[in-house]
Amino acid sequence: MNPSPSSTPAPLHFYFDFISPFGYFASLRIEPLAARHGRTVEWHAMLLGVSVLKVMGLKPLLDTPLKGDYIRRDAKRYMRRHGLQIHRDLDAPVMDPRAAGRAFYWVKQHHPELAAPLAHAIYHAYWAEGRDLSTAEAVAAIALPEGLDAQRLREGVESEEARQLLRSAVEASLQAGIFGSPTVVVDGEPFWGVENLGLVDQWLASGGW
Repeated sequence: MNPSPSSTPAPLHFYFDFISPFGYFASLRIEPLAARHGRTVEWHAMLLGVSVLKVMGLKPLLDTPLKGDYIRRDAKRYMRRHGLQIHRDLDAPVMDPRAAGRAFYWVKQHHPELAAPLAHAIYHAYWAEGRDLSTAEAVAAIALPEGLDAQRLREGVESEEARQLLRSAVEASLQAGIFGSPTVVVDGEPFWGVENLGLVDQWLASGGW
């Protein structure tokens, strides 16, 4: 017998920016983590350029004196620990993430079952392959999830609908208090940073504290 909607555990809300290396790292772990506790994942692309630069008035982490050097070391240490390799230099020019964000939300609107697979594909292309995905053409040219047409995706990314979907989602993330990538919200409780995924695991296992 299937559980009633009221007894179905709420999804984990996973907020990320495609330009965030730590968001990429978390994207590789969030679904298995959620599945261990009978949860699903609701993916939400956000824009650090809005939350950090415009709203908080801060510099990007890598441009921040002292902290930037630590972040570089921490990212490399994380990759060694988890056996990951990327082909994008952490100090390479950062792409404009809006095309990727629009692609994600256009797909989430029209093919919701493909939104998470597309997020994985974009993350892999940007970080693991080191590709620039700052245009609709570039996003449509990656290895797309099966069932997603490249031409329709390109047209979707360039549509006013996709622009509005991204704007609305970014505003919603700010209203929810999201400022960094990755952030996982568990039953209303936010956890920022890939290093807190272990804490998310413990929270779910214990029922919180």
